[in-house]
Amino acid sequence: MRTPHIYTHQTLTNGKTITLEEAPSRHISQVLRLQPTNKLTLFNGNGQQYNACLQSCSKLKVEAKITSITENITESPIQFALALGISKGERVDYALQKAVELGISSFTPLFTERTVVKLKGDRLEKRLNHWQKIAIAACEQSGRNTIPSIDEAQRFDDWIVKAKQGTQLILHPDATSSLNMLPVPDESVLLLIGPEGGLSKKEITIAEANGFTPVRLGPRVLRTETAPIAALAAMQALWGDFR
Repeated sequence: MRTPHIYTHQTLTNGKTITLEEAPSRHISQVLRLQPTNKLTLFNGNGQQYNACLQSCSKLKVEAKITSITENITESPIQFALALGISKGERVDYALQKAVELGISSFTPLFTERTVVKLKGDRLEKRLNHWQKIAIAACEQSGRNTIPSIDEAQRFDDWIVKAKQGTQLILHPDATSSLNMLPVPDESVLLLIGPEGGLSKKEITIAEANGFTPVRLGPRVLRTETAPIAALAAMQALWGDFR
């Protein structure tokens, strides 16, 4: 069985015994049903992986002793940043979860012309916290030790003039270029994708004026939650650690 990979916000040092927070304790004891002496790995987002052994395991309290630290390189050799138009329902949740598994380093939710979801104040703060939890859970599942940053939600017009990162790409079904026609990026890629209904013609024109290259993913139009997965997987196969 795969060794469980668990997040904690605590400082981790070799030889230290820690009491895990309530949520991971419940997951370890009630879902995974682990017992004392079982092995697990811990991470706190600093990029390192901490091997540990369970010392005690009750319903809401789990203690683990850190036995060693290993360098488990799971980060992509190319930094992929994803900017995605906010959509209805769970589309953003799904896209973010899979994008984290595929190696993104940052995520920016955008309010675009065709965004119909109204988020502000407490509702927006709750959604950002929710997306942070999704990113952490995806890191636990995929074995990553660095948590992608979840940026503040921004209006497209405000964000686009500040977006400057390596190779800048925008998915557009009518683009004439495909990913395999582009040069290999040096270090980073910023990928822009619209919400359901896509970005408006005006937004696409503005993005191109700010250095974004339109690319297409084959002859079919993909949903907003499918497009990031397909694009990131293709880029990892072409340029990243799928090779």
